[in-house]
Amino acid sequence: MEYIEEKTVQNEPKKFYIKALMILGLLLVGYGVYWVFFDMNRLPTGDYLTEETSADGEYTVKTYVSSGGATTGYAVRGELVFNNSNKKTKTIYWNYREESASITWTDNDTVEINGHSLDVPKDKFDFRRH
Repeated sequence: MEYIEEKTVQNEPKKFYIKALMILGLLLVGYGVYWVFFDMNRLPTGDYLTEETSADGEYTVKTYVSSGGATTGYAVRGELVFNNSNKKTKTIYWNYREESASITWTDNDTVEINGHSLDVPKDKFDFRRH
């Protein structure tokens, strides 16, 4: 009876490592799917459309139109530029089936792009998530 109990105790660390590896694998696969399909930093650059600067001059939003080729429609990408700091520009707007962009600053930290209001720099609009 003691031999059977020892063997069971010895298998517990193996089970733990197998479960840990499975969880790690699932996390890596999940991040890979996010990176390939939803990471806004991987969007196509597109062709320049227009830009508007906030009243205090702290931010500029530049918009670009991107063609997905023969099988998809146009999309508009909006990029936030930090004028008074060395921060990297960041994509804050991505909407499918648009070819033009209307940018309006409602105050120093709120921009409206094609009817979507964003509180910069924290908000983003991505049609794939709405």
